[in-house]
Amino acid sequence: MAQEINQLVEAMNAHDLDAVVQLFHRDYHSEQPAHPAREFGTSAQVRANWDAMFRGIPDFRAELVRSADDGHTCWTEWHWWGNRTDGQPFDMRGVALFELEHSLIVGGRLYMEPVEHRSNIEQAVEMQSGLAPAE
Repeated sequence: MAQEINQLVEAMNAHDLDAVVQLFHRDYHSEQPAHPAREFGTSAQVRANWDAMFRGIPDFRAELVRSADDGHTCWTEWHWWGNRTDGQPFDMRGVALFELEHSLIVGGRLYMEPVEHRSNIEQAVEMQSGLAPAE
């Protein structure tokens, strides 16, 4: 795992906003391909986002499930959880691909989604396809 990603996990779990932001290039570019309107391009937005996350989820925790380096890209699988200040549970899992240059994160493609605990595979297939799977 890239040293920068290890530092990111530590900073996130310490709720150290400055340490999180310092890992990102000022022109960091973030994409969320499943949610294209969420794309942004500055470390200032990283700061705003994580400030809201740490304030809104005071017991926020991040687990790096696994990672692999591929040249300048670090592939990471995450589990984020905690409880929001409004009492709602927070539970997300997914994958993020981070581009690294000169010890900074310069780009990210995030595939993070809320964990869905209520529907089984048959219900999920029917919701996506419009048809229940044959038994």
